[in-house]
Amino acid sequence: MMQIVRLLPVILSGVLVGAHFLRNQQWLAVAITVAVLGLLLLRRKWVVYLAQAGLVLASLEWVGTGMQLVQYRQSMGLPWTRLALILGGVALFTLLAALVFRLPLLRRRYGFIDSQADG
Repeated sequence: MMQIVRLLPVILSGVLVGAHFLRNQQWLAVAITVAVLGLLLLRRKWVVYLAQAGLVLASLEWVGTGMQLVQYRQSMGLPWTRLALILGGVALFTLLAALVFRLPLLRRRYGFIDSQADG
């Protein structure tokens, strides 16, 4: 159960970017996001690498989307600072979510630490 709690930033980031893709009707991206989240159930090192790569790409997606929306709002003479701060925060949260795999419990779960070595 504690492992799931520690994965919450990854899961939340995946759900947020999945909803973003769903809103834009990017069905393949939605399917890939759901698949990667499902793969977190497997206890394999490659799942960590895949999830981390996905989180980095999702963070870049947030930055790109934020830049597009800021440019649009600026061109319309609308306020844009709050939008930039929110999407910048989401991008940072998504990027930092990749670091949860450095926690000892998750490193052990995904085979980076031998669980027998704990004594």
